[in-house]
Amino acid sequence: YRASHKTLAQAVRAFVQTELEPIAESADLAGEYPELELRQKLGAAGLLAIGMGPGPQLKFAKSLGIPIPGNVDPDDFDYFHEMIRHQEIARLGRPGFVDSLGAGWGISAPAVFHFGSDEMRMKVGSQLLKGDKWSALAISEPFAGSDVAALRCTAEKTPDGKFYMVNGLKKWITEGMYSDYFVTAVRTGKTGTPKDVSMLLVERGPGLDTKQIKTTYSTCCGTAMVIMKDVKVPVENLMGKEGRGFLQIMYNFNHERWLIAVNLIGQARAAVSDTFMWARQRKIFGKTLIEQPVIRNKLASAAASLESLTALLETVTYDMCKTKGGAVGDRLAAPIALLKYQTTRSSWKIADECVQICGGRGITRTGMGAKVEGFKNYVKYAAVYGGSEEILADMAVKMSMKAFPKQAKL
Repeated sequence: YRASHKTLAQAVRAFVQTELEPIAESADLAGEYPELELRQKLGAAGLLAIGMGPGPQLKFAKSLGIPIPGNVDPDDFDYFHEMIRHQEIARLGRPGFVDSLGAGWGISAPAVFHFGSDEMRMKVGSQLLKGDKWSALAISEPFAGSDVAALRCTAEKTPDGKFYMVNGLKKWITEGMYSDYFVTAVRTGKTGTPKDVSMLLVERGPGLDTKQIKTTYSTCCGTAMVIMKDVKVPVENLMGKEGRGFLQIMYNFNHERWLIAVNLIGQARAAVSDTFMWARQRKIFGKTLIEQPVIRNKLASAAASLESLTALLETVTYDMCKTKGGAVGDRLAAPIALLKYQTTRSSWKIADECVQICGGRGITRTGMGAKVEGFKNYVKYAAVYGGSEEILADMAVKMSMKAFPKQAKL
């Protein structure tokens, strides 16, 4: 960590304390979507631009008058800066509210800058960085989750070749209820292989409808069913080339999985911190909880798991900083998959210890145990999206075996 990481942390924390903390609980409990004004504040403060990691969008943001928090130079910005940004917000301990501030935006907007045309980056990219418009990633379907290649949403060209007609369903789309653009995986071919998959930028309009899905956490993050019926999309909204969609999705997955781990560990730290404070003040049988050996054992278990996860996260993040192309590429796919797998498995244990110590407060959405209750719910959520634990564990071992010496024996 360098001095710039500290100045960025201070700037982000000041924004969180001023703009987010006062409304986090009420918005989360009421299930209210973030207002346009708040999204624009996130954009104006540079919190959207830095949520995508290092990249050309940082200099583009500066050209739009958007600063990097802490006045960090775009050329000095790295994944540790991004990690700090996410965890400062994650420590609000309100997972639905936290995800409403850019969870869907953060895994869809990068596609505009990586795969969109120059015109798309200039027009749509600037709208997204300012928070004037919002985007979501539309991949999962009722019939296709981790098995991305099995998606059924289709895009067929019109006879004049100027448009795609998109038909299909997308499900569990984070921030879908208030998004203006959907980075959408569609089937443009009929070979029955991943080469059929393409990516389109679909703008909300005639034929596109969204319906709220109620999941484990607050509805304020706008998790949606996206229904597309004869949605007319200009061919210029094709991202890259036809048939490249599966590779583009895989390109994006590493960073998304790392981001999920970052957020979960940030929420874990908030939960463990509140649990420690509760154990120091709560009295039972004439003693504070922390004076009880069994409680100290649970606290030690939670803290040891949390610090182990933090060490693994920092190791992988350092690797991302030093590897050409950052999170992208086959070499980091397995380490990041294992990071997310270990984070969700260990967080389940941390949540269990925290809830047991906090008792009824650990299962109450309001009051002193709210961050523990929110973290407990988010753990299983994080274990499913971005690739399930089983899929990621299997993938990591398979990829490791590719480089394993065939002649190696005991």
